[in-house]
Amino acid sequence: MNNTAPKVSVVMPIYNAEPYLEQALDSVLAQTLKDIEVVCVNDGSKDNSLQTMQRYASNDSRIKIIDKPNGGYGHAMNVGMSNATGEYVGILEPDDYLKPDMFEKLYNRAIQDDLDFVRSDYYRLTTDDNGVDHLEKEPICNKSSYYNKTLNPQDNVDLFNIRMENWTGIYKRSWLNEHDIKFNESPGAGFQDNGFWFQSYCWATKIAILDEAFYCYRQDNAASSINQSNKVFVMLDEYQWIEQWLKSNPALCQKFIGIFEYKKTHNCEFAFSRLAEEFQLPFLERYAAEYKQAFDNNEIDEKLFWPDELKRLKNIVADPEAYVNGLRSCKDIKSDLDLAREKGKMAVFSYYLKKEGLASALKRGISSLCR
Repeated sequence: MNNTAPKVSVVMPIYNAEPYLEQALDSVLAQTLKDIEVVCVNDGSKDNSLQTMQRYASNDSRIKIIDKPNGGYGHAMNVGMSNATGEYVGILEPDDYLKPDMFEKLYNRAIQDDLDFVRSDYYRLTTDDNGVDHLEKEPICNKSSYYNKTLNPQDNVDLFNIRMENWTGIYKRSWLNEHDIKFNESPGAGFQDNGFWFQSYCWATKIAILDEAFYCYRQDNAASSINQSNKVFVMLDEYQWIEQWLKSNPALCQKFIGIFEYKKTHNCEFAFSRLAEEFQLPFLERYAAEYKQAFDNNEIDEKLFWPDELKRLKNIVADPEAYVNGLRSCKDIKSDLDLAREKGKMAVFSYYLKKEGLASALKRGISSLCR
């Protein structure tokens, strides 16, 4: 590599990534943009990940290895970014991979308008039983008018509704340093992408979203339940960290506290959906207490919410236990009805007779016969 700074530094936070690491490294080294560096941060891996990095580094001088004790995803990312020397910084998770032209196209768009960051659509990656990869394009924005133009989040908080997948983009390194944009260094890997995403939109004045997909994001157990007590509050903890950061910047807080509280509901509801039942009420009790305080402080911008979103939030704040019980009741009813449907029409008739009475059962039975 020449002595000038590379165009893009690609930070790879790596912890026990041996099964997929070679595919990830192959994809980044095959980029059509050759003027890159790859900052591999070995976060205390216990498998052969470090040896794989070293083998690749011996054949390609663009790879820089940082070997350190385990400190979690946020710490690994911060170490990687602080050791990056590129004009822009990208992210590659070690179990994912990239299309060859990703950084060339992102970089060319970034320098065209001197962007703070540029992001793109991505691919959901699944592997079938035969080991064949399947890719499905996933848009990060539901408004076509936002694609392929220069945008300013300072003038339009709706841009915060663009999905947060940080690894779909590249970020101007001097801008990251100027605003001290970093990841929360909480333990393990627990939604630290939220803090980086929120800071980036609060500080950005020039961004772009491309309607092409380059990043191949591996889907494994994203929908699995959280059954460990030490993982229950990680999303709430992340948003507590973001809120502390936001309130340490009064001008930003005045402008963005409303969108912060709105986006917090979306991401906390996602976290809630993954909780085992035994942890749902403790999570919502803390969530409700935090939002009661936000309402009391006039930090909720109700205009940002859809009516059903606002109603749900107010119901949780009013009585989190009743909300949880209501969810479970609906789940039980649906389960009983599904079982009845499996047994046939008479079982469905009996279900509605018990739940809703004879008139409703007869009406539903006649309706089903007429279909």
